[in-house]
Amino acid sequence: MEYIVQKIGMSRTVSVPAIPVTLLKLIETKVCEVTDGTAIIAYDSGKKMNKAIEGKQKKYSLPANLNRFATVTVANTEAGDIDLAPLAEAKVIKTSMITKGRGFAGVVKRWNFGGGPGSHGHRFHRTGGSIGNCEWPGRVMKGRKMAGQMGNIKITVKNEIVSYDAENGVLVVKGSVPGANGGLGRIKVAR
Repeated sequence: MEYIVQKIGMSRTVSVPAIPVTLLKLIETKVCEVTDGTAIIAYDSGKKMNKAIEGKQKKYSLPANLNRFATVTVANTEAGDIDLAPLAEAKVIKTSMITKGRGFAGVVKRWNFGGGPGSHGHRFHRTGGSIGNCEWPGRVMKGRKMAGQMGNIKITVKNEIVSYDAENGVLVVKGSVPGANGGLGRIKVAR
């Protein structure tokens, strides 16, 4: 079963030893259509609408705040409110979110390269150094660690559930979850 969540932020438990936890809030979601265990759901993303979205809202008789659609696996057998019962019994979840984008990064920041000497006339400080082969194969091999776009990719991590507040829709999971505070992602019940 999959659910759309928003990352609230990190905290810790008041226990000895303290456990670092991440707070995830379940987004208001409606199931629009169900076919063979997968469903089209509508959720509130806080983004602007367009005519195509207005048409879908009219088709499924949705309120104006539910303005984004996704396909997920659900426990529901018919349209309506999403079934949250599997979350109450879950022990472990898989969380998928987009990591923070760090822009174009050099090899020292992106891949933890050591760099070269910092003084005595050296001009090799934070660069990648030589990358080529002399004669054969005469090209840069695939997978070479070089400078480039860092972050802004989808990452999935497993987390244990510490507690679940069904009334407020807040999930407390052990450890960190990728992405910025306020970012949207998906959780899937693993066990």
